Amino acid sequence: MTPEITNYIGYAASFFIVLSFALKDIKKIRIINLIGCVLFVLYGIYSNYLWPIIIPNAVLCGIQVYHLVKKS
Repeated sequence: MTPEITNYIGYAASFFIVLSFALKDIKKIRIINLIGCVLFVLYGIYSNYLWPIIIPNAVLCGIQVYHLVKKS
């Protein structure tokens, strides 16, 4: 993956995380935050395995999925 595309993934991840703070509906917040966390995991992987980015965002992905499934 080119560094330019990797940077775009990081910017998209940041955008979705910030957007999740602007929403009021908890389900939408969790979905948008999940997208951001997945993108941050990908960003960490494509940036030569940045574990401090991958680990917390992977954990947050699990938490978001758990709450989304639990609410359904």
